[in-house]
Amino acid sequence: MRHHSPSTTNRQRAPSKRAVQTKTRIFDAAEQLFAERNFEGASLRDIAAKADVPVALVSFHGGSKNALFHAVVERRADALSKLRLKRLTDLKTSGKPVTARNILECTLLPHLEKVIEDGPQWLAYVRLIAMVSADPRWHDISKACFDPTAAHFIDELSKIYPETDKTAIATSYVFSVSAMLSLCTSTWRISALSNDTSKADLAGMSANLIDFCAAGMHSVLRPK
Repeated sequence: MRHHSPSTTNRQRAPSKRAVQTKTRIFDAAEQLFAERNFEGASLRDIAAKADVPVALVSFHGGSKNALFHAVVERRADALSKLRLKRLTDLKTSGKPVTARNILECTLLPHLEKVIEDGPQWLAYVRLIAMVSADPRWHDISKACFDPTAAHFIDELSKIYPETDKTAIATSYVFSVSAMLSLCTSTWRISALSNDTSKADLAGMSANLIDFCAAGMHSVLRPK
């Protein structure tokens, strides 16, 4: 009887480069279509067509439509969480004062920078986050992918405003994240309302967003 060494078995089980590329193409297509058409408007057949693969491969790599949606949201959540928490750790060990504004920079800027640096795919992902955050039926996805990281930032804000009710702090946190998601997806709207396309720049407006959210947060959360 022939026995395989663990290393041989692991090599056999590892997905091929082609399989990894196919899965990435499917998930990218799903991310874009879910963002453009919402969950109901994007079929597995549409996703397969955009990824240029048979429908069976979409099911193979993503499972059911619900499972695929969950997997697509989950795919970038861990990397985003690590970026945000690293900034928070760096802030706390830097010797700088831990202010509400600094905490907002740690939680909001990684999203903005990913959209600025990596373009359409991360913009689609931000739209998915907004979708998940606004619809109670995706509560399980929010709970698994985003709530643990949000809890860290809410706890840090609670240390700055120890006399403030935690519900008010969580509300201010949600308001701030919602403003960031809105800015990522609505620079075109700002251009239309201001009749000026030169200033509706996501990179240039990031500091304004932090100022706006920090001022509003402090106004609501400071002891009266």
